[in-house]
Amino acid sequence: MVQNIELKIKIMISKYQNCIDACQQCFIDCQNCIVNMVGKSSMNDCPNCCIECVDICLSTIKLLIADSKFATKQAELCAEICEWCAQQCQEHDHEHCKICAESCLTCAAECRKLAA
Repeated sequence: MVQNIELKIKIMISKYQNCIDACQQCFIDCQNCIVNMVGKSSMNDCPNCCIECVDICLSTIKLLIADSKFATKQAELCAEICEWCAQQCQEHDHEHCKICAESCLTCAAECRKLAA
């Protein structure tokens, strides 16, 4: 019985693995962007977008791991927020913003694949 549950979890997680990995990296890079933006001025929604991105990536990971019936809807919302965050961070010349934007775009692409 336990082996069946473990196998089901492994299969389910592997189905979502690319999206989970992308969300994890986006979470890390957005956290880093937030930390590095402390004390810096911003002409747009950065680092506020990063705060939202961190939250949505974490909640998306949780729903994917749980194989929630709302996982695809969550992935779609995560993609929207990540795309918005990427747009905001791309407007800055900071290296951490460039890294953040790249991670956000990767995460958005993986989430869109699930949402489709």
